Amino acid sequence: MQKPIDLFFKLLEFLVVACLVAMVIMVFGNVVLRYVFNSGITISEEMSRYCFIWLTYIGAMVAMREGGHLGVDTLVIRLPLLGKKVCLFLSESLMLFCNGLFLLGTYKMHELQVTNVSPVVGISMIWVYGIGYVVAVVMGIFNISKLYRLFTGQLAEADMVQIVEAEGLKEAQQAISQGAKP
Repeated sequence: MQKPIDLFFKLLEFLVVACLVAMVIMVFGNVVLRYVFNSGITISEEMSRYCFIWLTYIGAMVAMREGGHLGVDTLVIRLPLLGKKVCLFLSESLMLFCNGLFLLGTYKMHELQVTNVSPVVGISMIWVYGIGYVVAVVMGIFNISKLYRLFTGQLAEADMVQIVEAEGLKEAQQAISQGAKP
């Protein structure tokens, strides 16, 4: 089961890179065309905006899997085990609720977005905002999985603190505590 999940997230990471590359090419190409040739490609502005929307949502899914979302662990790390469990339960439950609202909102806006056509490209806007379905379901599955592991006792105490430290942070803190410059 882990192999298909890994492949799915490799695909998502590829899509993030593809969206970023497409945005850079479209925006930079349009700038060059405007300043050098006094023309431009109208479609590139709209498509780069749509790539940015997809990049943001797909990146949020990847960051959730890696535990890279922002959080404050100053209090949680000092709590006893029960306090960490309560905080994790509240956190995951609230995120699951928000993902449910996001899914419901995308569903309620579906009919409008299907009939709404983008002004330049001419595609149905559900191709842009339909990513809400995928994001809400994938992130909701992660929330449910974490809650299941919490209730079945499969989470270690260290896994209840949801912050992933920045790369090189421990080394910098050790260097500072030893009086050296980081």
